[in-house]
Amino acid sequence: MLPQVVAHRGASHEIAEHTLDAYVAALDAGAEALECDVRLTADGHLVCVHDRTLRRTANHPGVVSEMELAELEELDFTSWKNGWSVEPDLASPTGGVLTLHKLLETARDYGRRIEIAVETKHPTRYGGMVERRLAEVLEEFDWHRAGSPVRVMSFNYTALQRMDRYTPDLPKVLLIDKAQYWPLLRGVIVGTEWSVGPGVKELLDHPKFAQRLLRTGRPIHAWTVNTDAELEICLRLGVRAVITDRPAWALGEVAKVAARGQEVPSQDLLRTRS
Repeated sequence: MLPQVVAHRGASHEIAEHTLDAYVAALDAGAEALECDVRLTADGHLVCVHDRTLRRTANHPGVVSEMELAELEELDFTSWKNGWSVEPDLASPTGGVLTLHKLLETARDYGRRIEIAVETKHPTRYGGMVERRLAEVLEEFDWHRAGSPVRVMSFNYTALQRMDRYTPDLPKVLLIDKAQYWPLLRGVIVGTEWSVGPGVKELLDHPKFAQRLLRTGRPIHAWTVNTDAELEICLRLGVRAVITDRPAWALGEVAKVAARGQEVPSQDLLRTRS
């Protein structure tokens, strides 16, 4: 089975991440799913921002959790992509902070089923309030139950436990950034139906880690897959979802594989790399 192509923060290789323009570009390119990071504002809104601070993406010294939504809406989240060279009157009108609510509306209204992978960011001053608010927003869309297009991801085990209590029927993905953590993580997810989300560089650098993940039988969602070599290993491992900054490129490469009708057994790759 070929993997689902998931747009990481939208078409973020070409367009500023977590902006509506980036997500619409990914959808127009054919992306089957969107990925976003969410943080909670001081007045209780979930916004799509990766970093704790705003220095990188909004050229502002503030911290997301200390600011209200109205303040964030006044900032420019697009110009950093071009080295802050865009004239104010040429900046995208959709370049302000993107709320999760707006992103979900966009996916819902696009005209085909779009899945959304929502990553809750931790640590944060608001702790479990992030997951509680996420569950509330999903309930507004009736996307908190089985059949929802949403799955929840986190590097934080406790965050996923909370979401299992709030939304037991939604898929969960435990993200893994270091292969060395797997022996511990393998033990704590026993009894769950969670998928695993390793960084693709860990799969490339640690073939035994990849083999151990395969042996669990759990679906694998790999991030961030942006090169031919990274996509190749995902295809050979039978990865369920590839999370990429370059959704148009990934969709094209996956389509080529589908057209050839080629499938390489995962065992072949593991044997050649171990």
